[in-house]
Amino acid sequence: MIIENVETIVIKNHNPEQGGTYWYLVKLTTDDGIIGWGEVNMHFITRNPKAFRAMLLDMAEQFLIGKDPFKIELMWQNIFHRYCYQHADLSKMTILSALEVACWDIIGKSLDKPVYELLGGLYNERLRSYTYLYPENPMENHMELWKKPEECAKRALHYCEQGFDAIKLDPVIDFDEGINPPWQPSFKILDRAEKTIRLIREAVGDRCDIIIGTHAFHTPAGALRLAKRLEAYDPLWFEEPIPAENPEQMARVNDATSIPVCTGERLSTKFELGGLLTSGAAEIVQVDLGAVGGILESKKIAGIAEMFHAQITPHFHGGPIMYAAQAQISACSPNFLIQEIIEQMDGFHKQLVKQPFEFEDGYMIPSKLPGLGIELDEEELQKHTVNSLFYESI
Repeated sequence: MIIENVETIVIKNHNPEQGGTYWYLVKLTTDDGIIGWGEVNMHFITRNPKAFRAMLLDMAEQFLIGKDPFKIELMWQNIFHRYCYQHADLSKMTILSALEVACWDIIGKSLDKPVYELLGGLYNERLRSYTYLYPENPMENHMELWKKPEECAKRALHYCEQGFDAIKLDPVIDFDEGINPPWQPSFKILDRAEKTIRLIREAVGDRCDIIIGTHAFHTPAGALRLAKRLEAYDPLWFEEPIPAENPEQMARVNDATSIPVCTGERLSTKFELGGLLTSGAAEIVQVDLGAVGGILESKKIAGIAEMFHAQITPHFHGGPIMYAAQAQISACSPNFLIQEIIEQMDGFHKQLVKQPFEFEDGYMIPSKLPGLGIELDEEELQKHTVNSLFYESI
């Protein structure tokens, strides 16, 4: 078996608030007709995908076309050392991740097994899941919702009643604070953030964990001021309290707060995410499968985290292929904590697959279908494909 063809398909998301503006899909076809799907993580490279088609096709032509899709490690090492020059550049790594995921989809389909069965087998029969707080009107900006404490409490209770036992929001994000972070948050914003989390805790009681996302916008001093305000409400984690490129400063925050620090979504490969653990910067590693280098690299990172008694939580922002790939790692990792999803994955994501994702009492159920566990509806895909290489600016 060899990979004979590679195609790219760009989907325009009907609701950019939930998963991004574009979903950049990769379709590999083997000489015996097996199709494997991957997805380039547009969240980490650009909102406009036109420049990456040339890079993806160049990478595939050099290292993938005519090659055996089973040779994942050889393909990965060749691209990382020769195309990426041993540097975890997110633009290249997210393309490598997409190609690697598509190869695993082919492998699973050829063996008639879900990918998780090839990586140690099913460990978690149900995947505990959480969602961001989204407005009741799905087309409204969720960041505006997070500035309204009373509304956040109502939405948190809404998701709790759907079965979720964890929700996430960024109670401090406010671009009026400045243009370029890291910021020292104002007293006004700290006060609002504390009120928001207090009202959510009062609304959901002990039925639901609260996850604090901060998008790496703060200085270490600012992050600690915020943490001190929120410790009383016992959040599940404090996500990206500062930019992740300085693990020593992240460790300073982690040491000074009782809230577990979770970080890693902006980093790539075991080399960068492993550094978080050796420096004591995080208790929970936020693996983004679409950036770290794919499925096998995510499994390696999960293994490193296990050695430190740390847990993993896959970061999700993208289309149905991205979620399906991350679910494979969640399903087979003993130190899996919780999976990020978008509501119940029943919006536009559901529209593009033939079998809906199974959600039950706040848990996603791993698919038993081979490969990534989903079957895309290609007729439906074509209805939402952006055909021109020159996409509208955002």
